[in-house]
Order: sequence, then structure tokens, then C-alpha cells
Amino acid sequence: MPRVEKKVDIKAPQEKIFKIIDDDRDYARWNIVVNKVTELGPGNYFFKTNVGDVTSTRIETNPPESLSATQEGSPMTSLGYVLKPKGDVVEATIWAEFDDPGQEPILGIAGEMLVKSLKKYAEYLEAGGNPDEFNKKK
Repeated sequence: MPRVEKKVDIKAPQEKIFKIIDDDRDYARWNIVVNKVTELGPGNYFFKTNVGDVTSTRIETNPPESLSATQEGSPMTSLGYVLKPKGDVVEATIWAEFDDPGQEPILGIAGEMLVKSLKKYAEYLEAGGNPDEFNKKK
């Protein structure tokens, strides 16, 4: 199965970044493509996104290092995050697996946008920013 990975260094504690990615209900606040989140059950969420509707089911959670989920309604079959401390930053990796190799270029772009959104939000919070005032489109 094809896989794409994108990485970014974030100047925030690993635990803070993990808390962000672990709270699916809050994805619409920071994730550049998610507009609305509905909880369907424990670890199961419906995301209304700019690119379609996606149902995400958590399959693994390893605080504060990683998490992964399956995806329905998306070109991705699964996706996940890995957080690795590197000195005064955390290397955040988002990965996605998918069936159609032709989707790799667009999923690479999407992954890049996602890690940049995560970085922007985590560093905003680390600098003392108010989550209710965060503008993910700026």
C-alpha cells in the first residue's frame, strides 16, 4: 500500500502537541481543511471538510508519541501522527496510507498543509495565544 509522510519541527512540548492531535472534537479549530466535527462514538468522528465528508475511527493511541486512525470517504485508508522530541523542538510527522498511487502528489500537498496547520496552532498556544481567538486561515 502506498504511503506518504510529511514532517515539520514544532517549538512546543510533545505533550502539548499530542493533546492537540488527540482531541478530534477540536480539529475544526486548527485543521485547515476541517470545518465541522461530529462525535459518532468513542474514537469515532465525522469530519465535514473542504474536500468531502470523512469518517475517522481511532485505531491506536500511544501518548505522547503517536496516534492513528482509519478513514472512510477519503482517498486515505489510514493516517497518523508521530511526535519525536529533538532538542528544543518536536519533529511532527503525519503519514497517510492510500490505495491509488496516483493520489500521492495531492496527498503529499495535503499532508504538508496539515503539519503546517498543526505547527501554527501549537506554537500559537505555546506563545500564550487564546484558542478561541485562533484564526487558522491567517
